Amino acid sequence: MSGRPTFLETHGVPELLAPAGGPEPFNAALAAGADAIYCGLGNDFNARRGARNFDDESFAAACRRAHLAGARVYVTVNVAVSTEEMSRVLELVRRAWQLGADAFIIQDWGLMAEIRGTWPEIETHVSTQANVQDARGVAWCRDVWGVERVTLSRELSLAEISRIAEEGVELECFGHGALCFCYSGVCLLSSLTGGRSANRGLCAQPCRLPYDLVDERGRVMEVPGVATAGMPETMRGVGGTRLLCPKDYCTVDHLAEMRDAGVGSLKIEGRMKAPDYVLSVVGSYRDALDALAAGVDDEGRAAARRRRLKRAFNRDFTDSYLWGRSDNDMMSYERSNNRGEVVGHVVGSRALEDSVVRRGGGNGGRARMRRHTRADVSIALDAPVGAGDLLEVRPVDDPTQFLTVNASEDAAAGRTITCRAAREMPEGSLVRVIRSQRALDGAARVADKDVVRRRPVHVRVVARMGRPFSVELECADGAAAARAEGFVVEAARTRAVGPEDLMEHVGRMGQSPFEPVSWEVELDPGCGMSFSAVHAVRAEACRGLEDALLAPFASRALPAADRAHPAPEAPRERPDAKVCALVTEPECAEAALAAGATRVYVPADELAEGSWPDGAVAWLDEVCREADHARLDRWVREGEPVAVGNVSELALAVERGALAEVRSCVPVHNVSALRVLEGAGAAGVWLSPELTLEEVCALARAASVPVGLSVFGRERVMTSEHCVLQALDRCVHDCRRCALRRRRLSLRDIDGRELPVRTDVNGRSRIFFSRPLDATPQTAELVAAGVSRLLVDAQLMDARETRLAVERAVRALEAARSGRRAALRASGATSGHLFQGIG
Repeated sequence: MSGRPTFLETHGVPELLAPAGGPEPFNAALAAGADAIYCGLGNDFNARRGARNFDDESFAAACRRAHLAGARVYVTVNVAVSTEEMSRVLELVRRAWQLGADAFIIQDWGLMAEIRGTWPEIETHVSTQANVQDARGVAWCRDVWGVERVTLSRELSLAEISRIAEEGVELECFGHGALCFCYSGVCLLSSLTGGRSANRGLCAQPCRLPYDLVDERGRVMEVPGVATAGMPETMRGVGGTRLLCPKDYCTVDHLAEMRDAGVGSLKIEGRMKAPDYVLSVVGSYRDALDALAAGVDDEGRAAARRRRLKRAFNRDFTDSYLWGRSDNDMMSYERSNNRGEVVGHVVGSRALEDSVVRRGGGNGGRARMRRHTRADVSIALDAPVGAGDLLEVRPVDDPTQFLTVNASEDAAAGRTITCRAAREMPEGSLVRVIRSQRALDGAARVADKDVVRRRPVHVRVVARMGRPFSVELECADGAAAARAEGFVVEAARTRAVGPEDLMEHVGRMGQSPFEPVSWEVELDPGCGMSFSAVHAVRAEACRGLEDALLAPFASRALPAADRAHPAPEAPRERPDAKVCALVTEPECAEAALAAGATRVYVPADELAEGSWPDGAVAWLDEVCREADHARLDRWVREGEPVAVGNVSELALAVERGALAEVRSCVPVHNVSALRVLEGAGAAGVWLSPELTLEEVCALARAASVPVGLSVFGRERVMTSEHCVLQALDRCVHDCRRCALRRRRLSLRDIDGRELPVRTDVNGRSRIFFSRPLDATPQTAELVAAGVSRLLVDAQLMDARETRLAVERAVRALEAARSGRRAALRASGATSGHLFQGIG
């Protein structure tokens, strides 16, 4: 690590880290008081490829503005990278560093290795996409990589964060914005349903779509209304179909607890959000952190912050994860769009006369007549609105029949206003502010400005008779200082200059990015001078301070990464290929072995119960939090194989001398990542289902440890801390006794696909893809390339289904060995991404 003090150590409060999807939201974040801003350079290698992002010119200009204002800039390179892309990604990193980037946020362990090995001076942060959830995982990041910061999973509680902070690594934690339903970095739903991978920055957000929960016979199960805290009484009891849609996270009232837990950087989500959203949200958290730092706050100030947040885009708010909960209170079952803030209700509507509008008819064309119906809608306000605010009017009995209007005037709570609408609306309809005109105007004012935030400076002016007039500027934070001299001070010929005159004229810092906050004036009596000459010295001092602040970035230079020669294939004796099975019941394990499987894997919770065949290998979770150690660590044993789902379990396996096989939820998309895991002690690697056949074969040929691939069965596409079954409102708060958990339930999407849902004894849901994968027709190519473990994922199969699936894989392997063609793909099955890569 760099050894530099953390932001929390130097400032006493967490760093406020803001999003920017392009130059305009960048300026909004800076104007709102962000300490650091994260953004993407280009549109290829960051987790928000749909954002506008930056080109080289706009990025360099943004870095300059940020550094002059005292803010840092972090570049997101938080996607899985293919071997063929590595040179391009490294060139992007080199270019961004030279243009002014302060640090890089990284998911891919191969990319991390390349950057740390090539340019150790570059500051690196581990992305939340890397799925680090406990102190052991953070310690691994510290000891193996020497990273400056780790971004923790969003699901962690304050107690967990506090324990992790003891490792001495700066922690970045999620503070506000959209929550993913799935643990970040292990979601495959978007890629398998539409080819747009969340691990590649093109998530289609399928979790925001409607789903029905269906039973074993395909019948829709009734989802009752959930009385959610914070919802108006008139909206309670309304069921919903957005079963995978969490509310937005909001921690603005708990920043003291987060600081005390050791949060070093508070991250605001929103690189796809508009500038007015960024301005409102970042400004609210800036005010809260400033109040915390000063130790002075009041309920009126806090209420104003909450109102400002409500009037930015939100799906209602939750802080459940902060307290170790994952209940219905965190879910937005009723809707996935903007809820805004409820400000009143309709008390009356009056239809206006229809108007007929003539359209077209020019140049001999035929005119069309169109009739417009309008209405005046009267709204009784429970909260203030501003002229131009966008209001949503939504009937309670039929919420789908909503419309939007603009507030006609500024109005306080208690007043009734009249707004022009497209039609009449029923009395009692709820009215919400869903976009603030004040925020829109504020963002527009700074959108194209070069200076949107001024840096506080201490000013010293020296005017001694017979000596050069000088102005000294020093940043209030001590970052830099500059001094400029000019004309020789002479006696006044008319009126002598006073200290107030110098403070006024030196203080006119015009378009510079500086603002005086303290003064020291040394002035001999009777001095006279031209104020234009004073201005010239002040301007030179400002330029000098700008140069001093930018000097560390102006002198940067990095050599190009030398990747002219691809990594050579690793010479090794390739092990014989074998068929393996992942099962959840002892009967299925026996069926798999009888059908020809030579290795059986069992999830840790199931392995702890029942009678299993000798040699069953523990298949550890993709989630490993502090509370999971007691049930997972027992299966990590010296000299024994174990399939690990994250870097925490890998670190433990290496420490204990276990034979760790790294599961595919630690993605390996490039040879560099393969080398990293091999070097870190992996005794085997399971490759990602997001790889093409060509990519799988290339990695298998390069590997020096056994390589595995799932070839048959349903792929797990999501793992969530929230139990999907809670939507039925029948939770018994004891997962081991839950009858619903034992049923074969599924989610049906808008296209009629049914995705099986299973909740484990820890209350975590796993969602599986609607169609089984069948890669057995490609067995010959896989085995020839060196894939030696062919997995049948039988987690959703009974003993008979397991036997048939294993027999299919065994026959395909026998065909490959004898040079025969394997059977055709199973009816209804998919080849996954073997022949169609992810976006």
